[in-house]
Amino acid sequence: MQGLPNDERQRLGALLDHTSQAEVMARIPQFSQAEIHNIVPAPAETPDSLGLLVFNMERGVHLAELGDFLETCPEAKPYDVILANELDDGCVRSGQKDTTKELAERLGMNYVFGLEFIELVNGEDAKGFHGNAIFSRWPIKRAQVVRLPEQYNWYFDRQRRIGGRLAILAELDVNGKSVGVGTIHLENRTHGPGRQEQLETILKAADEMFPGMPVALGGDLNTNTFDGRDKDAIQEIAGSPALQRRCLEDVAAWEGCLPAAEKSGYTAMPDHPIATRRKPLPGGGHLDLRLDWLLLRDLEPTDSRTISTCRETWPFALPGSALESFGGQELSDHNAVWAECALSK
Repeated sequence: MQGLPNDERQRLGALLDHTSQAEVMARIPQFSQAEIHNIVPAPAETPDSLGLLVFNMERGVHLAELGDFLETCPEAKPYDVILANELDDGCVRSGQKDTTKELAERLGMNYVFGLEFIELVNGEDAKGFHGNAIFSRWPIKRAQVVRLPEQYNWYFDRQRRIGGRLAILAELDVNGKSVGVGTIHLENRTHGPGRQEQLETILKAADEMFPGMPVALGGDLNTNTFDGRDKDAIQEIAGSPALQRRCLEDVAAWEGCLPAAEKSGYTAMPDHPIATRRKPLPGGGHLDLRLDWLLLRDLEPTDSRTISTCRETWPFALPGSALESFGGQELSDHNAVWAECALSK
C-alpha cells in the first residue's frame, strides 16, 4: 500500500481541527483499499474442515517471535485462515516493517490488508500505517473494507491518528467452494451500544457480500462490558471480583453486539469464559477481559480453544529461535482464539 510523506500526513491530520474525520479520510484513497495478494497456490486437496485463528498481534512489534509462535505452537494448528488485528506498516515501533507482508511470506499464506489508522505522533515513521489483515491458505477471490460508524475521534487522543475502526470482508475459494470471512476491530473507547452499532454495520455488509455462503467473522470486538473512556468504571471493576466476573461470564448481558450477531444467525466462540485480554491497570496488575471472538454462520465448530501468548506457556519454542530467547513476558496483550469448523460437502 502506497505511503504518504510525513509532511502530507501532518497536513491532512491538521485538517481534523476543523473538518470531520470522514471528510479527511475521503481525501486518502488508502482508507478504502483492500489490496489482495495471492502469493501461494491453493492446496491440492479439498479439506473437510477449516482451522480458524483470531489473533490481535499488538502492532506486530515482536514479528520474528510471532512467526516462531505461529509455526511451532501446537495449539494454534492447524490454521487455514488467520483473522488478525493490529499490524503495522512503516512504523518505527515495529522496525519500519510491513508486518503483514513479512508474516504472510514467512507462513506461506495469501493476504489482504486494510488501513485502520495513520499514526501522526512519530514523524520518523516511513508510512505510519496501522490496520488489520486476513491471511489465507486458499485464494482470496475478492475483498472489501467496511468502515464503521465513528464512536471516538483518535486525532484528539494522545496517540493522535487519522482514521477509525474497520472490518475487512473477503470471499475465499476453498477448492471451488466459496467461504466468507472477515476480520473485525470494534471500538474500545465507547460503550456497548456504540459497539453494537458498529457490528450491525458489518453484519449487514456480510449479508450483502456472502449470500448463501458459510461465514466466519472474527477479531477484537472490545467487549469490555464498560465504556473504555470511563476510567472510574475501570477502577471500580478492577476492585470488585463480582464486577470482574461480568467481564468473563456475563459479557453478552452487557454487550449488545453479541446478541445482535446471534439474532443474525451467528454462533459466538469461544463459549467458555476464558480471558483473551490482559488490560494493564495504572497501579499495576491487569484486568482480565474477554474481547476476542469468532462469529460463525453455517459453519459447525468441532473443536475450539483459547491460546495463551504468555511466556510461561512456550515449552515448544525451538532452541536458538527468537521465541526461545525472547525476554518479555507476553508476545501480545491478547490471547489467540482457535476453532476448527466442519465444511459441508
